[in-house]
Amino acid sequence: MQLQFVGCGDAFGSGGRFNTCLHLVGRNINVLIDCGATSLVSMNRLAINRNEIGTIFITHFHGDHVGGVPFFLLEANYVLKRDRALTIVGPPSLKSRYGEIMEVGFPGTKDLELKFPLQLRELEIGKRSEAGSLHVTAFHVKHDDRAGPCLGFRFEAEGKVIAFSGDTEWTDAVIDIGYEADLFICEAFTRDKPVPTHMALSSLERHLDRIRPKRLILTHMSNDMLARRAEVPFETAADGMIVNI
Repeated sequence: MQLQFVGCGDAFGSGGRFNTCLHLVGRNINVLIDCGATSLVSMNRLAINRNEIGTIFITHFHGDHVGGVPFFLLEANYVLKRDRALTIVGPPSLKSRYGEIMEVGFPGTKDLELKFPLQLRELEIGKRSEAGSLHVTAFHVKHDDRAGPCLGFRFEAEGKVIAFSGDTEWTDAVIDIGYEADLFICEAFTRDKPVPTHMALSSLERHLDRIRPKRLILTHMSNDMLARRAEVPFETAADGMIVNI
């Protein structure tokens, strides 16, 4: 399997980075994890075949994580002439919020009849669920439940565990998400300064001996964190970066 950072930036494009979007590909897996507002631009730049993507997993409903969905769907419908089914998987309330997301992007599209089958699937928090050729467990994290409930994901696929914290300040759920994962992608919005709803790397460091990921990559970094990357003893994400798992 391989994972590519389509976008690893924060909500503000700090450092000129694209919004959060991860592309995970395996033998029978081709999924996005989040699809922020700028994701389609980056996918075009990276020459990612959007018609091959079967599922989009959404952690929460902030624009830098879900704002690219209307662009993705309309391009699929009108430009790429998609006929393959697509599934969007997300938090409880996904089905009721879908129309709002579409209307914000393109008024009049909430009831658009797409030319391909679209399934909206809400995850049960804490339950290990099958999603195509992988399994996913959603954990409730501590971000902003006006945009949620906000989730972190633990994926099991092809004998590997890929974990993603989503956006969150420190919560013990992060231990369960990342525990001994083959790849743990974790937010590190700031280096040391605590920020409500977001992770400071110093908070994560205090608990790494309990998480014990096999590989850790930091993402969703603010300007504060980007300016201090050289002194950080962990891998940091970059747009377009490919990780073999």
